[in-house]
Amino acid sequence: MPGPLAYLNGEFLPRSSATLSVDDRGFVFGDGVYEVWRVISGQPFEIDAHLARLQFGLAELRIAPPDIVERDVFVGVAKRLLGASSLETGEATIYLEITRGAAPRTHQFPIAATRPTVYAVANRFEPPEALRARGARAITTTDIRWLRCDIKTVQLLPNVLAKQAAADAGATEAILVRDGVVTEGSHTNVFAVDGGVIRTHPANNLILHGVTRQLVIDLARSLDLEVRETAFTRDELQTFDELFLVGTTTDVMPLVRVDDHSIGSGSPGPIATQLQAALRARLDAGDRRIAAVAS
Repeated sequence: MPGPLAYLNGEFLPRSSATLSVDDRGFVFGDGVYEVWRVISGQPFEIDAHLARLQFGLAELRIAPPDIVERDVFVGVAKRLLGASSLETGEATIYLEITRGAAPRTHQFPIAATRPTVYAVANRFEPPEALRARGARAITTTDIRWLRCDIKTVQLLPNVLAKQAAADAGATEAILVRDGVVTEGSHTNVFAVDGGVIRTHPANNLILHGVTRQLVIDLARSLDLEVRETAFTRDELQTFDELFLVGTTTDVMPLVRVDDHSIGSGSPGPIATQLQAALRARLDAGDRRIAAVAS
């Protein structure tokens, strides 16, 4: 089948031909969840961690899990999408969205027999290495999201508004602040370095429990760096030695300026640089189980 493929409800079809019902609850209510995998040389990274978070979100929203949340099924779908789009080399992403499905519009759940909608695509990805080398800029803005940010739902309008505010200011990211406390970025987790100690907001309902967030914490501890999952305030931001963002397509991104304040020396700091190198090594090592499963 020529051209990029999409996976929609158990079928592979040209991406340009993939269509959804106007009654789909993801479209009408934002009633669904999603995941994004980083792909290195045809191998999705941290498959199990992303699937676990996806299964958590489905359970919290009481959406029956479709077959694609099973590891072997996901790997098979990913391999077909990557191959059809000539993405077996270099870097890419896999996007997977699951909604409650198409049903007459009512605020309560539809009948139990309603079939979830499953949609997946693969895209080329180029890491922002030039930006990483010089360091990024961020702004702060009020966190206006709901109180279940630990569920990775498709309800992203507050995140979109925050990211656009950053773009309007010529910045890379918006750091979200709730009652004076930094929670996370519009699509990243936020880390600080304070006297050699790494700090980040605890994994509760106010932030998304980032897969890369946890991996960076684990890598830091393996390097004998102290990590404290303790929140910090907007007022503290300008006092830290380093700030950096973490995410699936962000990796470890140093911040050198927030609002009108320089951070640390005004250049990427040594701990962020060390952690990015460690994460890059993990990305390049990949998950060697995939080839055996998908072959």
